Amino acid sequence: MESTRRGFLTACGAAAGSCLWPGAQAASDDTDPPDQFPWSDVSRVLRAQFPDLRRHFAFEYYPWYASQPYRHWQQWDRKPPLDIAASSMPFLGAYDSRSTAVLEQHARWIAGCGVGVVNLSWWGKGSFSDRVVPLVMDVMHAHDIQVTFHLEPYGPTRVERFPSDVQYLLHEYGEKRSWDSFFMHQRADGTRGPVFKLFNTTLPERVADCHGELQDVPGYRPDSDWTRVTDQVREQFRNEFPHITLLADTWDARRVKEAGFSGIATYDPAVEATGWLDHALVASRQGLVFSFNVNAGMDEISRRNLAADSCLTPRPFIPDTASFDWSSHEDRVRATRLGERQITDTLERSLFLQTHPWLGNVSAGFFLVYITSFNEWHEGTQFEPMKNELDLSPAEREVGYHNPDDGFYRLRHLAKLITRV
Repeated sequence: MESTRRGFLTACGAAAGSCLWPGAQAASDDTDPPDQFPWSDVSRVLRAQFPDLRRHFAFEYYPWYASQPYRHWQQWDRKPPLDIAASSMPFLGAYDSRSTAVLEQHARWIAGCGVGVVNLSWWGKGSFSDRVVPLVMDVMHAHDIQVTFHLEPYGPTRVERFPSDVQYLLHEYGEKRSWDSFFMHQRADGTRGPVFKLFNTTLPERVADCHGELQDVPGYRPDSDWTRVTDQVREQFRNEFPHITLLADTWDARRVKEAGFSGIATYDPAVEATGWLDHALVASRQGLVFSFNVNAGMDEISRRNLAADSCLTPRPFIPDTASFDWSSHEDRVRATRLGERQITDTLERSLFLQTHPWLGNVSAGFFLVYITSFNEWHEGTQFEPMKNELDLSPAEREVGYHNPDDGFYRLRHLAKLITRV
């Protein structure tokens, strides 16, 4: 099976198409092998089971930015609007997630590349991210994009509050809106139900820090605590939905099973995609579904003014840990090619594993591709367009941003690939 997968999962070097954004060509060279992935076969299989494939591609989406005063853009001693907490300057600058104009542009970009769902980062009832949900849903609904939720580790009682959180989200943003844009995942048998993804669930109790000292992990809870509340959620909505899918953002499928989740949906672009097959096999043996994050890599922002002994250091540029001179055109082209290859490779691997008859997603009738991310600017995983490097102001150049020559390359390349499906 592994040799077959390697034969299919090769990088793609075709030029990018256009999709509601400027038509600059993506960087290319003559070193990429031809794309051998069976796009037409995979598309035929998926379309036979899932009539609306747009609803099976979901952007991780972060509605947490603000201006006047700034929120999130000012982290780690940044001074917006020119000096922001991002490794690249956004095409829209340091925007506000509560701006209808910003959300309209986001929705056009998302819909234009063939994605039909956004997975909102949600930090609890009454939080900033919760208060912006109605506006986000209004705008997304106008562009035929549905909304689901990624429940973050917002506080020490979130395990106990999980059942009431699910009840709140379903009632407030589903039932009260007549389900106008609440995402219901359709399985191959035609049944539909909500999907909730959770971050920081099956954590270790202690880990060694960079000095070799054991430290308690904030947010650790025994798996039995999660089992109690996941069982409660299923019982609570047993008569309303044929299935409710609870996904844990972790690699440990055995613990996910013990904690009562439905499957794994990982996020971290720093984890090598070559190991996804093993994780899919373990998840399948546990009777779990799985989804691995399609991504362009990451370019995490550095923290300023850290203590000399701090363990908080940015992870290296992924998918290549070599140093880059971002003032060099050649290095920017190299980074672009690496990003395109990462997008291609991770999407092809996700499609292959989720459609392979030996693995559990097929028997469960489950198919869902998460894309990391639309706009997580701090970690540099965003597909949201960046400014072209030539368009940076002198003051922005002084900050040392990593903007590429073509700031739209990630979104354009993803759109080209999704079109094949």
